[in-house]
Amino acid sequence: MGSDPQYAKWPLLPLAQHVFTLTNPYAARPAQQAAVKSLQEAIHEHKMAPLYKYLAHPTEGILNSSGETTSAAAAQKAGARKPSAAGMVASKSTTSGANLPWDEEVYQKLKAENDKELEGFQKEEDEAVEQAGDTEIMAARGKRAEFFAKIGDKDKAIAAYEDVFEKTGILGTKIDIVLAIIRMGLFYGDKALVKKHVARAKTLVDSGGDWDRRNRLKAYEGLHLLTVRSYNLAAPLLLDSLSTFTSYELCTYSNLVVYSVLAGSVSLKRVDFKSKVVDAPEIKAILGADGDDKLLALTGAISAGPGTDDAQMQDAKDTSGGTSTESAQQAAVSKITTAVNLTTLGTGVDQPEAEMAVDFSPLAQLVNSLYNGNYKLFFQALALVEEQFLTQDRYLHEHRSWFIREMRLRAYQQLLQSYRVVGLESMANDFGVTVDFLDRDLAKFIAGGRIPCTIDRVTGKGVIETNRPDDKNKQYQDVVKQGDQLITKLQKYGQAVRLRGSERA
Repeated sequence: MGSDPQYAKWPLLPLAQHVFTLTNPYAARPAQQAAVKSLQEAIHEHKMAPLYKYLAHPTEGILNSSGETTSAAAAQKAGARKPSAAGMVASKSTTSGANLPWDEEVYQKLKAENDKELEGFQKEEDEAVEQAGDTEIMAARGKRAEFFAKIGDKDKAIAAYEDVFEKTGILGTKIDIVLAIIRMGLFYGDKALVKKHVARAKTLVDSGGDWDRRNRLKAYEGLHLLTVRSYNLAAPLLLDSLSTFTSYELCTYSNLVVYSVLAGSVSLKRVDFKSKVVDAPEIKAILGADGDDKLLALTGAISAGPGTDDAQMQDAKDTSGGTSTESAQQAAVSKITTAVNLTTLGTGVDQPEAEMAVDFSPLAQLVNSLYNGNYKLFFQALALVEEQFLTQDRYLHEHRSWFIREMRLRAYQQLLQSYRVVGLESMANDFGVTVDFLDRDLAKFIAGGRIPCTIDRVTGKGVIETNRPDDKNKQYQDVVKQGDQLITKLQKYGQAVRLRGSERA
């Protein structure tokens, strides 16, 4: 049995989302003002002097490039180089909605309090070296590492974590330290750092990590793959994490559901999409179930179970005295999705509260309309998902254009695979777009080899003729090609055997 997770509280990842919101041109002004308020409260409460300087310094900060300040002393470093923050902000400058002002006096006060607290940690470590044992020494060093993570000093936090990692021999603690470093990378958008330490954590877990840390790592790796646009690899990990999720220091359960739905929608085959997304109890509880089922899902009482045993689970439901019928009726009635707070539902870690609730109905419409083939509603839902989710989340924002393009492609492929010839005007009506838009959009995918079809607009209003490859002919050609290769290898082998036989004779 594994020990309880350590080093799991800092840094506060919701603060990185607030920084993103400040620089996001798609964010509403109330959301930006709420983000500023949350940042200011967190900076003062946790004495985050390094983070405050990183964000708001008039010459070095990533937010206040305009030089807004309340002290003339801050202007002395006008020639200082501004740090790179490509993975943390949505745009190079803040919008006019809100700003994080710089106050030199506040910064000096916070810095003095940080120095005082660090002296206390050093004193505690020195006393442990003289009077106590290795456990107390490691505890003092661990406190220092967590302190650097709390105040937002990335480099010092990672160095302190590495020092604790080298000195400890407990595997569980080593894994927790690496996970803490991964969160530091996620906070600052350092994808290279995250990739390196995800691989490091996998090696540690494979060498004997306990069940809880193995499952936590799935969520960490899935979120990392999401940020680097590997949605096909992220989807199985995120969906697997739904029934065993405990990594509330990484994101909330509602966030995980959103990421899982989007990754699964764009990457899973239709059969897997049905079983793991459309019919998954945890996802239905967030997107379309009533309040009781939502609470059951968030507390872990509802579980999708193993994906390979869906048929057995359905048989068990059918023999439970009408339970499945009642559940189906209840799901049919509860079509209206309530507004849910993304960052407070299911949270088990002390994190700042989010101020705005999110309506999940566009996400539910996206899933259901795609599976049921209601393409006009699907395009409408896709636009709402882009507006409410893709442009507002720091992990999804960077790849929103790619996601929208791939989802349109998926809908086109799903419709065309059922027909040999389709009228261009008829297909445009199904999707609720103009013929010219559909013609241009399909042409891009056809030219890229993504859709095997041709468009004929010479006669009439235009038709789309699909050129689906014949699976049987393809299999026949593969067998012939592989057979020729095998015969060639056998002939070479036979010649070599005869040659050696003649030499022996």
